Amino acid sequence: MKNINIAILLESNLSLIIAHRGASGYLPEHTLEAAAYAYALGADYIEQDIVLSKDLIPVVMHDIYLDFTTNVKRIFPNRKREDGHWYVRDFELSELKKLNVNERLKSDATEKAFLNRYPLERGTFKICTLKEQIELIQGLNKSTQRNVGIYPEIKNPSWHRHEGLDISSVTLGQLEDYGYTSKKDKIFFQCFDSNELRRIKYELNSSLPLIQLIGNNAWNESGDDYSQMVSLEGIENVSKYAIGIGPYLQLLYRVSSLDGDIKASKLSHHARNNGLYIHPYTIRKDSIPLDFDDFEKMVKWFTLELKVDALFTDFVDLTVQAMK
Repeated sequence: MKNINIAILLESNLSLIIAHRGASGYLPEHTLEAAAYAYALGADYIEQDIVLSKDLIPVVMHDIYLDFTTNVKRIFPNRKREDGHWYVRDFELSELKKLNVNERLKSDATEKAFLNRYPLERGTFKICTLKEQIELIQGLNKSTQRNVGIYPEIKNPSWHRHEGLDISSVTLGQLEDYGYTSKKDKIFFQCFDSNELRRIKYELNSSLPLIQLIGNNAWNESGDDYSQMVSLEGIENVSKYAIGIGPYLQLLYRVSSLDGDIKASKLSHHARNNGLYIHPYTIRKDSIPLDFDDFEKMVKWFTLELKVDALFTDFVDLTVQAMK
């Protein structure tokens, strides 16, 4: 492993638990309530996806648009763009605060993405800012004497740049205001865009620990070719600017054609051999890959067999229990 000063990594040989969008298995994602519950369930880090509002406020939201997690269609029916989407970037924070956050809908917006999660039209949940989440987590760290970290991801920086917005500079500035400036601090900073991560490190001179997210080319997360990135040469290049990778689960294993056993993929070996941490996503009890029989078996394979350094999960408590 690289010689970096992140104290929590030295405290235990267990995989760290990252609350994916907060306690998103139980409450609407990225709300303050979801962050607080993730904290209470025992998360080591809590994730914040970041997009910018019209008035340049870092807002905690997974998508650059509002369609699938808020009631924007009802509150601002005439504010969609020609492509049919309502974009966070087109609303000032005061307007975003008028919206209610709901459980995520499917892409056709007809029903929930996960049918047995928090019911629609129950309770009042609001969009929150990065500032609000940081203050909540730091406040709880003070009152509980714990040291839970944050795990921000800037969403689609090239799209923001096309809109005239520098999401990296704005987000890094706010993180600095709250004391997150180096590898000594309880933070990982992630992005799918390799060019932006290099810019953050070399042009913006950030000392934050950077994680290269690895997706599927079909997702159009960035201009990167992820099929090349997972090769030995690709991972060697990643190791020049990042301290770890965040691949989706299926990239880290293969199923043996001989006996059907689950084996580590070449990617995991490439990452280890280049001193990179491995932080895969996403463990869900209601979306288990077909290659695993059940939730507990899946968690144990990644944490005890593959020994990943951290694990993104929608269900912090169940993941902790399964690791025992």
